[in-house]
Amino acid sequence: MMKITALHKDHVRLGAKMVEFAGYEMPILYTSIKEEHEAVRTNVGVFDVSHMGEFYVFGKDATEFVDTLFTNNVSKLSRGDIAYGFMCDEEGGTIDDLLVYKYNDSFYLLVINAANQAKDFEWINKQKKGRVTVVGKSKEYGQLALQGPKALDTLDRMCDNDLKRVKPFTFVECQIDGYEFLVSRTGYTGEDGFEIYGEPEDIKHLFNAFIDQGVVPCGLGARDTLRYEAALPLYGHELSKDITPVDAGMTFAIDFNKKHFLGKEALLENKANKQRRLVGLVLLEKGVPREGYPVYKGDKEVGHITTGYISPTKNVPLAMALIDKPHDKRGTHLEVGIRKKRIPAKVIKRKLLNYNPNQNEE
Repeated sequence: MMKITALHKDHVRLGAKMVEFAGYEMPILYTSIKEEHEAVRTNVGVFDVSHMGEFYVFGKDATEFVDTLFTNNVSKLSRGDIAYGFMCDEEGGTIDDLLVYKYNDSFYLLVINAANQAKDFEWINKQKKGRVTVVGKSKEYGQLALQGPKALDTLDRMCDNDLKRVKPFTFVECQIDGYEFLVSRTGYTGEDGFEIYGEPEDIKHLFNAFIDQGVVPCGLGARDTLRYEAALPLYGHELSKDITPVDAGMTFAIDFNKKHFLGKEALLENKANKQRRLVGLVLLEKGVPREGYPVYKGDKEVGHITTGYISPTKNVPLAMALIDKPHDKRGTHLEVGIRKKRIPAKVIKRKLLNYNPNQNEE
């Protein structure tokens, strides 16, 4: 039986098309993916992301333990800071990508992908050492993502805190519309935005308050098109046990100067001897690049599409693809296998939002 969030009845009331995602029944769209996508790019939209997982890690050795699990460096964080990074196995494969919220040296909040909650909890506890406690808190949290250029104005006028002072990748605790929430400023769309965590019934109240103000409700369909245009990875597509953070071009979230973290040696070897790389692709003829479609150089298969659409912002067929070297260089001409056809394509910058058809990519 599928799980539901506290907002399920609200989604149905608003006419959402519901689908299964990560074991939850979630809205994929309310009106259309294109309309919801454009609302976030130009105005403000709200997503129910209550299916995400939350773990507490606390204890005297919490910092040392999290730093062993996590590719980024939490010991460098100050209270109220957030770091993005990865949990990897000893071979460098990605267990998950996640956000780590630092309350203090003894207390962290880990926000992980919905589909990986059980696997991650087992993995973390298997690695546990020292004076550390790990507690699953997902059932106690609801979460909204308020995204778009008008997200700050929308939230700031409802909040008792000056959210203009909340820098990217930091968080505060504050009252919004009279309810207590944790508010962070990260985002998964390429636009400014905030994540709001609270008790499920309080999140339900806030979601409806946003809708009453004209904020556009957005489903998982627009969330995917928005994040892919911004070159943000989705676990199971751009990252997996078989796709390392190095393959995915995410080394900015790996601190190789740390003395130790799980997978460090394998990732260093991966970095020194890269065999493939995540790139952007544009199709040069009509077609839709879908996940899993093969990519060719001549008769040789040299990669595959990890995510692809007709970009709602650019209105051209764009994709992210994992491509073998040396065919990953910008401007390289390749072909994408779509059904029984080979469609010409070209390697471009991975951040598809920056694609300019008039710019020479050679």
